[in-house]
Amino acid sequence: MARPSILLTIPAERVGVLIGEHGSVKSRIEKTCGVELRVDGETGNISIYAGGEMTDPSVLFTVRNIVSAIGRGFSPNRAFKLFDDDMILKTIDLREYFGKSDSEVQRIKGRIIGRDGKTRGLIEDLTKTDLSVYGHTVCIIGDAEKSAIASEAVEMLIKGAQHGTVYKYLHRKRRELKKRELEIWERPPV
Repeated sequence: MARPSILLTIPAERVGVLIGEHGSVKSRIEKTCGVELRVDGETGNISIYAGGEMTDPSVLFTVRNIVSAIGRGFSPNRAFKLFDDDMILKTIDLREYFGKSDSEVQRIKGRIIGRDGKTRGLIEDLTKTDLSVYGHTVCIIGDAEKSAIASEAVEMLIKGAQHGTVYKYLHRKRRELKKRELEIWERPPV
């Protein structure tokens, strides 16, 4: 019986990051998840194979997300946050909004990053997520609720909202999250 596997492609220039110095990143993924990664350095094709009969098939999807995150510009350490079951990878493809217009994609990437990275940094800080703006995508790593807030902020920028409006939205959502977290801690035990 064939081992379950997943095939995907990452940009060839990101293959070295996936492999890591002396194979350290690839090895950590394989050992942590009990999988085998086969990497084609020229094409960027990655094959993820289940390690054995005991490998939980859902692990393949976790590894796919980690490999995809590295391929979309995240450092391995940031991508490794996806080992946590509560973390998700959300990808926004800017071509869905602007087609293949490279000039529009570049303009929107600039709006999302902001001068000296201010906008991206603010989104990350206020939502406790990680963002990568790479190629034609914006990717977000975080828990489901915080990723949804970060995604909404990015989509507001894509649709032309002013930065000040997006910052206000983020600050309001951050206050709501903090208030909810405080309420959880202040509730008496049942």
